[in-house]
Amino acid sequence: MRELALNVLDISENSLSAGAKLILITLDIRFSADTFSITIADDGCGMSEEMLARVTDPFTTTRTTRKVGMGLPLFRYSAESTGGSFSITSKVGEGTRVCALYHIGHIDRIPLGDFGGVALQLVTMNPNTDFVISVKDEDAGQAGVLDTREFRAELGDIPFTEPEVRAFIKDYIQENLVNIYGGRL
Repeated sequence: MRELALNVLDISENSLSAGAKLILITLDIRFSADTFSITIADDGCGMSEEMLARVTDPFTTTRTTRKVGMGLPLFRYSAESTGGSFSITSKVGEGTRVCALYHIGHIDRIPLGDFGGVALQLVTMNPNTDFVISVKDEDAGQAGVLDTREFRAELGDIPFTEPEVRAFIKDYIQENLVNIYGGRL
């Protein structure tokens, strides 16, 4: 994939396929340490230990439309190729947590890309799932959170796809999430 935001989208789609009702996406930046991490955690069906042991093998997939699954293997490779790390934990009936750590200045680091656009797409296109998307810059002491449960409490039955609501969410993402890292990733 050409940008890490697309990995976030892909892993989140895995969470949706696993029946997740809550997906947590965290971007944790530490410019002073030259690192940032992306974590995606869900409350979906989880994986067995056997599946967990094989899930980063490109020839392991639960899809029936093809025999390869490149999302997790590419996410792992993109982190490890920068000298970073990758981890995945999962329990049947409890959910899955995927974390990739990157070295910002490494020549092989893929750009983050349109993280805000991916966040907007996930939030507006999945009305039966809640998202908590947070961006933290530890050095600057800045943090921003988008919690769809709070939005739903305010909006009631008004869908996120309503043009005015979608525009508000888009602006909220830009102001409270994307501006924290200011295009430096």
